[in-house]
Amino acid sequence: MTDGTSSYDVVGLGNAIVDVLSEAEDTLLQRLDLAKGTMTLVDETRMNSLYGSMAAAIESSGGSAANTLAAVAGLGGDAAYIGKVQSDQLGEIFRHDIRATGVSFETEPLKEGPATARCLVFVTPDAQRTMATYLGACVELGPDDVDEAVIKGSKITYMEGYLWDRPKAKEAFLKAARVAHDAGRQVALSLSDPFCVDRWRTEFLDLIDGHVDIVIANEAEIMSLYQVDDFDKAVGEVALHCSLAALTRSDKGSVIVTPESRHVIPAAPVSKVVDTTGAGDLYAAGLLYGLTHNMPLPEAGTLAGLVAAEVLTRYGARIDHSLVPLVEQARAA
Repeated sequence: MTDGTSSYDVVGLGNAIVDVLSEAEDTLLQRLDLAKGTMTLVDETRMNSLYGSMAAAIESSGGSAANTLAAVAGLGGDAAYIGKVQSDQLGEIFRHDIRATGVSFETEPLKEGPATARCLVFVTPDAQRTMATYLGACVELGPDDVDEAVIKGSKITYMEGYLWDRPKAKEAFLKAARVAHDAGRQVALSLSDPFCVDRWRTEFLDLIDGHVDIVIANEAEIMSLYQVDDFDKAVGEVALHCSLAALTRSDKGSVIVTPESRHVIPAAPVSKVVDTTGAGDLYAAGLLYGLTHNMPLPEAGTLAGLVAAEVLTRYGARIDHSLVPLVEQARAA
């Protein structure tokens, strides 16, 4: 899968977002008409209204693919990120934070137009997160932002399904996939959210058939993609359409499937689940690190579960300490 000439293990394309996290009761979600456990896109007016309803909040740089790459770097991998921010205060916060994790981020910021994106995250007592996202500057990410040299020099190009909501981002996505495959590299896709799958099911199926080698999804997303009510049926379907699929099942662990094999990975133990924000993103980080460092699939899956479990014990999707010890833990498991 890999060779010794890559500049990066993983480059990711995603929505560059600053997360705003706050505790909330289910009654607040109902009052605000937010579907629990999902991500809803909102405009600036709706975003300001929801923000006014939040309790005291914590701000941190986020975005699905950005969270993944920060954790890849935390594991000791080489990572780069492509995403769009405004040259405003939140944009500078995002740029500083992702670079501080060790991720290369050189995308030119906007000088005018929409503000840097933000995601309002309502965390209920059961640790579920409900998100309202204002994409702002993210909508301006386009093919001109795709650094072909970085794509060619990366073992895996990783893209979040959320990007598919905007036409210019679709163009960037397809360009990156084409450049990666022309260079003999691999392309990975996270399905991101069941509602995202519902919006773009037909296009996602075509995308996986024609442009994607590795699919990362949770149980609800993969069943929605193939419109089946049985997980095993979804596993059988995805195995026919990509080289590898990693499918998470919460406390049931995960399943890594290829056309020739299936590996069931137990869930890593968690002392107390505080917040599920970023669990899928960090699972992807462990998996991608493992794949780009020649770990056998069961080891890569174990590492993915360990990294996901680590983030469940705290608020937010970033971990401020080294994740390197988890690599050895996975190898020893």
